[in-house]
Formats: sequence, C-alpha cells, structure tokens
Amino acid sequence: MAMEYPEWIWHEGEIKHWKDATVHVMAHALHYGSSVFEGIRSYVTPDGAAIFRLQDHLRRLFHSARIYDMQMPYSIEQLSDACHEVIKRNDLKKAYLRPLAFRSLGGLSLSAECPTEVTVAAWAMGTYLGEEALENGIDACVSSWQRFAPNTIPAGAKAGGNYLSGQLIAREARRLGFGEGIALASTGLLSEGAGENLFLIFDGIMYTTPVSAAILNGITRDTLMKLARADGIEVVERDMPREYLYLADEVFMCGTAAEITPIRSVDGKQVGPGKRGPVTARMQALYFGLFDGSVADPGGWLEPVGA
Repeated sequence: MAMEYPEWIWHEGEIKHWKDATVHVMAHALHYGSSVFEGIRSYVTPDGAAIFRLQDHLRRLFHSARIYDMQMPYSIEQLSDACHEVIKRNDLKKAYLRPLAFRSLGGLSLSAECPTEVTVAAWAMGTYLGEEALENGIDACVSSWQRFAPNTIPAGAKAGGNYLSGQLIAREARRLGFGEGIALASTGLLSEGAGENLFLIFDGIMYTTPVSAAILNGITRDTLMKLARADGIEVVERDMPREYLYLADEVFMCGTAAEITPIRSVDGKQVGPGKRGPVTARMQALYFGLFDGSVADPGGWLEPVGA
C-alpha cells in the first residue's frame, strides 16, 4: 500500500518539513543496518487521540540501542515529547509512529564511533494486512527461510538489520500468493511471522512461542497475554513444532502494525473452521476495547496526546 507522507517530521531535536529530514549516503546505518527503531500506534479514544504503551516502546528502543553500544543523544522524556509533538503538528489521531536511531556519518569500519542521529516520524495508517483480514483472516505459509540462531544476531533487539530476515520471509510469501510468512527457528521449531508474533489456540488455551525461539518479545504480545489472563484465558509459552500450525483450533498473528490478524490456512491447510475463531474474536474485542472505552485500561497504557 502506498504511503501518504505527512508534512512534518521530528529530526535531530526539531520539527522539520518531511523533505528536509535527510541523511548522507555514506551514513553507517545505510551500509550496515546499524539502526534501532520502534513501531507505535496512536488510536482515537473517547477522550481524543492517545498513544498506546509509548513509554514501554521507548524503553525497548533504549534497550535495543544498549545491546548495540549505540549512544542515545536524547532522553526517553525528550523522545516522548517528540512523539506527541509530531502527531499534533501533523493533526493526526489514528496514526503510526516510527522513532528511529541510527549510526550516522563518521566512518565505515564496522567498529566506527559514528554519531547517533534520531528521528521520529508519524503518519496515518490503517490496517496493515487489510481491513477484511481482521475478520476473515489471511492465508500464511511456512517460509523456507529460518530465523537466526542463538548468539548470532540478537533477536531481542528491534534493530534495522534484523528485518532483512523479515523481508526474505515476507517477500517469499507474497511471491507464492500468501498473505504472510511464518519462520522456523534454527531448531526447526516455530519462531514467529515476518514481523509478527504467533499465538496458537488448542481447547481454549493460548500458546505462544518463547523468547528463546528467536522472536522479538512484542509489546502487543505482552498486552494480549496480560488481557487474556485477566479475562480467565490460560496462556502458555512453549516451544512448538511446525505441524501444530496444522492441528490448532485457531492461529493468529499480532504486532503493532498487524494488531490481531487471524490465520485461516497455513501451507494450504485450513486452520480450524477456516475463519476467525472465538478466542481470536475475544482477544480482538479486549484489545480494541481499550481504545473505544469498552475495556478498562489496566496499566495506564493509553497516553493522551492532548491539545
């Protein structure tokens, strides 16, 4: 889907016109993927626009930077203010935020001490995999590409270079006519989607792959686990083999962009009834209910943008 660019972006401490936020072609990140980022959503609520779990996302951004020894020139508070400012300046309500920190111009050795640049973009964004996918689900496939092995690339960091793996998985799936790809870990067991975490439902219990399965410990994943347990739904983190995808009563993907997307088939094999199941529907109701006011915000997750 084509992106409609907004007018304003926050870059290096100030709001600029979108076209003026530029980076040199010899920046370290462009050559080596040395960047960390977050994807964050704001939603329309009864009290106006609110950013969902902003502080948790920004803390993870700083954790990712720490793993890669990337010095952050701004504080969490400053970047929080930047997120609010860029939404307000672009007059956005339901939007997607992208804070990004990267090694800039300063040398091209792998260990070069380059300065860190930071930008925060925000733009209007609808449903990532299509509005109809939230109800009807998507067809997925298990990718021929595996996720990285332990102690190679840290899956727990949300780093730009990690998403080369996701690109291979997603592009292969699209080329083969599927809505999204699912990757196995180096163990041959289930990992996650190209850019989403996985949940499988058996007999009303939600199962999800553990952080040791080369996954990003998603904030949406964490949200759903907390909401499910509070609602009396059992959640289990465990390793699972590929064939469980074919045997589950329901399967869904989740993430900031994908939100909660049911999977109706995997590798051409129908999942359950071939449409959104009751547990998936309940999790959607709990999740989206946070934003329409029908579900109480349990952790102060909604941060009003304000005037």
